[in-house]
Amino acid sequence: MCGRFVGFRRLEELRNHFPIDVADVESTENFNVAPTQEILAIVRHDDQNHLEKLNWGLVPFWAKDTTIGSRMINARSETVATKPSFRNAFRKRRCLILADGFYEWAGEPGHKKPMFITLPNGEPFAFAGLWEIWDNKGKEKTPYRSATILTREASESMVAIHHRMPVILKPAAFNAWLNPNNQNPESLQEIIQDQIYTELKAVPVSKAVNSVNNNRPSIDDVASIFVHSCLNAIEQSDQASSGCRSNGAADTNTKPSSMGFTDTLIFRKELTDW
Repeated sequence: MCGRFVGFRRLEELRNHFPIDVADVESTENFNVAPTQEILAIVRHDDQNHLEKLNWGLVPFWAKDTTIGSRMINARSETVATKPSFRNAFRKRRCLILADGFYEWAGEPGHKKPMFITLPNGEPFAFAGLWEIWDNKGKEKTPYRSATILTREASESMVAIHHRMPVILKPAAFNAWLNPNNQNPESLQEIIQDQIYTELKAVPVSKAVNSVNNNRPSIDDVASIFVHSCLNAIEQSDQASSGCRSNGAADTNTKPSSMGFTDTLIFRKELTDW
């Protein structure tokens, strides 16, 4: 499954990685994205790909209210074509949900340890998503726009952490996935089975991420420092998982670059246990 993720790229870099024709919103850092919060997604309408913000947790058009969304953050790819909550969106309203990584919890109940998971090269990626518009049968002046993330059985690189994982699309699949004219279930299933990333990289992080309150965009926040440092470590070495340097305090005057994740951040090793 996928119940928490990370997104910190600015708009100019997102344009370099994803097919964005129109940006209707600004990109803002979020190091602990949680269900029901707004998330960045690319949807296609009017023959253009629009970067928009949707609420995480899909609310079907027929729902009585939006509270169902908190239970609809994920959709199983194996049954998405037939399940009433998702089948209409699967055929007609698919999206790319943008992320830099996600969290998963490994271990036995009561002793679970959060892991930060991303592509081995640290590049941003797109979850396969579905989106919907709910307006309470025309009674709401402002429609509620929402989305869900597709999941699948865990790959070899993930199975030791969790038995499920999100569907992460390869760039070659973006256009076919976004194309609303592509409504053939078999064709869509081929995309989410064959044109996906399965090899991922995981590093342990502090249990502080268990609380969504541990999330601020400023670099002096420990969560921000840790996530950026993990990404930097992933790029530099397969062995880095806890700290880049063990001496010296974090430089709170160092601001992360808006173009990539290769920022040099210095922090005390004990910060990995905050």
